[in-house]
Amino acid sequence: MTESPGLAGELRTPRAAAVAGIIFAAILATVIILVHSATPRASGDPTVWLTSASRRRAVSVSLTLIPFAGIAFLWFIGVIRTHLGAREDKLFATVFLGSGLLFIAMLFGAAASTASLLALFDSASGASNDTLRLGGTLSTMLLGTFATRMAAVFTLSVSNLGRRTSLVPGWLSVFGYVVTVVLLFSPPGLEWVQLLFPGWVLLLSVHILVVSGRSLPVPDQAVAG
Repeated sequence: MTESPGLAGELRTPRAAAVAGIIFAAILATVIILVHSATPRASGDPTVWLTSASRRRAVSVSLTLIPFAGIAFLWFIGVIRTHLGAREDKLFATVFLGSGLLFIAMLFGAAASTASLLALFDSASGASNDTLRLGGTLSTMLLGTFATRMAAVFTLSVSNLGRRTSLVPGWLSVFGYVVTVVLLFSPPGLEWVQLLFPGWVLLLSVHILVVSGRSLPVPDQAVAG
C-alpha cells in the first residue's frame, strides 16, 4: 500500500514539527519537575529519595514519561530536517542531528540508571549503600551534566540554522543563544535551569505553529488532475 501524497505532505509540514515539539516540551518539563522535586540535592546524598515512598512514586511516573518524550523529540528532529530540505547547512545539520541523538541517549541512560536504582532498592536481597550511591551519582551526571550540555549544543545549532533559513525569528535566535550559554556553563547544582530547554523548544514550536497556520507550505509532490 502506498502513502497518499496528501498524507505524506501533512506529515512533513511545519505543523507536525510544532505539535511534536509542544508534546516533547510538556513531557520533559513534567519529568524535570518531578525528578528534581523528588530528589533534592541539598542533602548531598543522591539516594536519599529512595527512603520515601512518595518520592519513589514520583520518580517512577517520570520514568514512564521519558520514552514518550524521546519519541516526540525524534519526530521533532525529523520534521524540522525535512522542512529545511536543501537549505540545510551541512555543518550545523550534522551538529544538530548528532547533539539531538546524544541528548536522547543521555536522557535514556539516566532513566535506565534510575530505574535500576529502584529495582535494586525494592529487591529482596537489596543493595549496598555504595552501589546505590554509585547509581545515583551516575544518573545525576548523565542528566545534569552530559544531557544538559547536549541540549545546549542542540539549541545553538537550531538557532543558527533557523536564523540562516528564516525559520526562527531574530528574537528567538537571541533567546536560544542565551539558553545555550546558561546550559553550557551552569554548575550541576543549578538543576532547575534545565527547564530552559523545554521552554525554548515550546516557544519555537508555538512560533512554527502560528506561522504555519498563516501560510501552509505547498507539498513537494503535485497531484495529477
